[in-house]
Amino acid sequence: MSGAPDAVGEADLHTHSTVSDGTESPTRLMEQAAAAGLWGIALTDHDSTSGWAEAAAAVNETGVALIRGMELSTRSGFMSVHMLAYLVDPLDEGLLAETARIRESRLSRAEEIVRRIGRDYALDWDDVLAQTAEGTTIGRPHIADALVARGHVATRSAAFEGILHPRAGYAHPHYAPDPLTGVRLIRAAGGVPVLAHPGTRGAERVMGEDTLARLVDAGLFGLEIDHPENRPDAKRRLRELATRYKLEVTGSSDYHGAGKPNRLGELRTSAGVVERIIAEASGAEPLIP
Repeated sequence: MSGAPDAVGEADLHTHSTVSDGTESPTRLMEQAAAAGLWGIALTDHDSTSGWAEAAAAVNETGVALIRGMELSTRSGFMSVHMLAYLVDPLDEGLLAETARIRESRLSRAEEIVRRIGRDYALDWDDVLAQTAEGTTIGRPHIADALVARGHVATRSAAFEGILHPRAGYAHPHYAPDPLTGVRLIRAAGGVPVLAHPGTRGAERVMGEDTLARLVDAGLFGLEIDHPENRPDAKRRLRELATRYKLEVTGSSDYHGAGKPNRLGELRTSAGVVERIIAEASGAEPLIP
């Protein structure tokens, strides 16, 4: 791209719609962003760009800019590591193939989890489908919503703390590439990669420096440090690493509508960092009213 547009403001760079595990449509998400007074948002549904067209259609009506993105699943050993991918080419063959593989694995994993839970609780696949919209990437949050609807738990969060917690024995991981492959895929698709919420488990679980250095060499752009679920001790460590490796710092809500208590726009990314993301990307343009 030739450079960032003139009028760029603060943005919430991590949001989800009904395309993945949010509870609001892309249109409603854009309307909520306008109500929150946001200059712009990034729509970052899990392993999917299917919500882009609907959100794009609401840009001029809402007056909210759209940074088209995705939250790409990656895995390091048993640990899930998510990569925010901004302004990727949605038709890039490598990214399309990998996200299709991830979504297929998510679906088969979800079906197996429901079968396991169904041995002990009244729950079947139709219960889960009732919690999704057409084209949704089905995952554990939809199983959680089905458990709520069945009355087995009170909230989605309670489901994750109980029945869907790994210690309960029902859940198991889905396929995802390693983080280094994830960064390379995003860059190959013309996108800008940011490590999502890397401090949710505390400073002792922040990614090791050797691994982080390899990601930086591969093109990692930044760290999502200002996230409501990153722990304070981890944030301090992450800021040290961001300074050492010259990584940008982003902020966002990880908004899921009613699916999480996070509030849209509660944390934001500065206009300067948004400009740099736009300037570095070559896969897709931001949509600015």
